[in-house]
Amino acid sequence: MSATLTLHAARPSLYKTLFATCIGNALEWFDIAVYGFFAAYIAHAFFPAADPAVSLLLAFGSFGVSFLIRPLGAVVLGAYADRAGRKASLLLSISLMMLGGLIIVVMPSYQSIGLAAPLLVLLARLIQGFSAGGEFGSSTAFLVEHFPERRAFIASWQFATQGASTLLASLFGLGLAAWLTEPQIQAWGWRVPFAFGLLIGPVGLYIRRHLHEPVTPAEAPRTASPLKTLAREQKGRFFIAIGLMVVSTAVNYLLNYVPTYATKTLHLPGQAAFSATLIAGIILTVVTPLIGLWAERIGRLPLMWGSLLLLLVTVWPGFWLMTHNLSPLSLCLLIGWMALLKSVYFATVPSLMADLFPAATRASGMAISYNVAVTVFGGFAPFICTLLITSTGTPLAPSYYLMAVSLLSACALLRAQRLPR
Repeated sequence: MSATLTLHAARPSLYKTLFATCIGNALEWFDIAVYGFFAAYIAHAFFPAADPAVSLLLAFGSFGVSFLIRPLGAVVLGAYADRAGRKASLLLSISLMMLGGLIIVVMPSYQSIGLAAPLLVLLARLIQGFSAGGEFGSSTAFLVEHFPERRAFIASWQFATQGASTLLASLFGLGLAAWLTEPQIQAWGWRVPFAFGLLIGPVGLYIRRHLHEPVTPAEAPRTASPLKTLAREQKGRFFIAIGLMVVSTAVNYLLNYVPTYATKTLHLPGQAAFSATLIAGIILTVVTPLIGLWAERIGRLPLMWGSLLLLLVTVWPGFWLMTHNLSPLSLCLLIGWMALLKSVYFATVPSLMADLFPAATRASGMAISYNVAVTVFGGFAPFICTLLITSTGTPLAPSYYLMAVSLLSACALLRAQRLPR
């Protein structure tokens, strides 16, 4: 009885835990969204080429390559979280995120220092990718282990903060497009949101230092090698977790690709593109936690199946209608619809993934599966879509990619339903 009382007394408030845990996630996704939104300017500054399309592909290639290191970060930081505790891993990951962001903010352009510029930008993205690799698994495990009775709602905030980051990045895009000229944005304006992101880090670092572990080491199950346990006993659950994340991460990074897609492929003005992402950010931020609450009442599976099937049957008609009635309004309607369906699916995925793994391997299992999905199907989504559009010559190409990943996630969800609890 006394041990139980001590554990409950040590547990912080729901909202303090949410804020402290999600602020690192917000920093990670803010930097990702800003890089995606301002990719054309970054390409000009660090990846100059005779052909603008090649320059853009190099920028998105750098964006995607940085995701290749995320599984390594997931392995190292996820295992560290399972052995040393969630808090230690969360402190390390946010410190590395800040370092990568600082390098991008202060990096001179290619014209100033030559080849060193793109190489150091790539290094910064690799550092951020490594740190982000362990963030999702550690922070989600931290949340659901503190409040297991509210797992659907509290875990939904992991992705609601991603929506908030998209919203904030979109506001920066709109503000810079309205207040600065194109040459000013190209010269220095694109660095402003990255500099702002650096201000978030110290706050999160301070708050995370004062958090308690969700359970005491004596009560928490530990394993000397969580990675071996995953490989020997939980391979099926690991691949199911990857499949569950596929469509969610693909939609997310496609939303980051919208400003480039709208301006370079559809030839719409920059303000229209950032307005669409702003709407997406609002929907993701507001709707996701509401769906988390709804999932506590009716269950996760009906919501997940409904959003998957709707995305599968509406994404191609949505792109077709948008391109045949091209306007800022049609772009906003399509992106808003995608964001709404993503919110419904997004809200329920983290808690379902947490339930797939026992506590001893939860941080490792979630971190590695999440980051494999993000690396393969998310990080390279802008590159894949750019390549598909270039090779096929049709602006409908992104819809083909989304339909394919929807089918993959549907197969994984079907398998997850059949697992013993």
